Amino acid sequence: MRVLLIGANGYLGRFVADRLLADPAVQLTALGRGDDADVRFDLATGSPGALTRFLDAVHPGVVVNCAGATRGGARELTRHNTVAVATVCEALRRSGCGARLVQIGCGAEYGPSQPGSSTAEDAVPRPGGPYGVSKLAATELVLGSGLDAVVLRVFSPAGPGTPAGSPLGRLAEAMRRAMQSGDSDLKLGGLGVQRDFVDVRDVARAVHAASLSAAQGVINIGSGRAVRLREAASVLARVAGYGGTLLELDAPPGGHLRGGIGHPRTDPDHPSPMAYPYPDGCGSWQQADVRTARDRLGWRPRISLEESLADIWMEAACRI
Repeated sequence: MRVLLIGANGYLGRFVADRLLADPAVQLTALGRGDDADVRFDLATGSPGALTRFLDAVHPGVVVNCAGATRGGARELTRHNTVAVATVCEALRRSGCGARLVQIGCGAEYGPSQPGSSTAEDAVPRPGGPYGVSKLAATELVLGSGLDAVVLRVFSPAGPGTPAGSPLGRLAEAMRRAMQSGDSDLKLGGLGVQRDFVDVRDVARAVHAASLSAAQGVINIGSGRAVRLREAASVLARVAGYGGTLLELDAPPGGHLRGGIGHPRTDPDHPSPMAYPYPDGCGSWQQADVRTARDRLGWRPRISLEESLADIWMEAACRI
């Protein structure tokens, strides 16, 4: 089976590439903007016609799209998350390859949910920010394309390679700085937020399974358990061997925080923490209902949050 992987150098794409390369039955071709891609192509600016010609030449059986942007303004997010997917869908419609499309979506497409609830695929999406809106628009394009396609709505990925600017990445960096400076207290904010963390290697397994399956529509990929960021911070302190005290900053009226995840100092060498640790528009709670992934893909998460956090910490500790 020939698989065309778009976005192989991204956070999720790297692990998807590793998983697919481990399958001897898969012939992998990587398409992306980087110099190390097999084929250089920018989905945000390239034409569907050019991509169609490439698809007809390579003739993949599956196209996996891991490309996209998580940061930036509405225009940039729309270009990289929505316009890019429109290009992929149009190119596949024009091509004679008949490839199956596996699109990586995001739990942010759902927006805020009721605390204590599990969000299933039939929930009405109400994204709370431009990122979720741009990803939801991409999902709607895929679902309305008439292609053999599945969208994996990945909740909060964690594990090795976690970006330093992400909430868990910032948490690990704050702890690294505290240990390096010998601080006995670490002040953190926004620890009441609860998210469904899923390891990137488990996400890669889900992509592999979706590539081989006939499942269509939307499928949630998560752990099925919401974890309070306070709990994640405690686990990270344990795996890091941090013996200091974690001091949580209270949120003022209105639900916004004076300080987010960051270092307690405010001197120029240690800038103030960010204003809110989870700017994904999903409020205080998010938990996936993952029964569809189990039933239609035969997939279950295997890697614990503790293992994911230990890998995040190992990478942060290497910066000491």
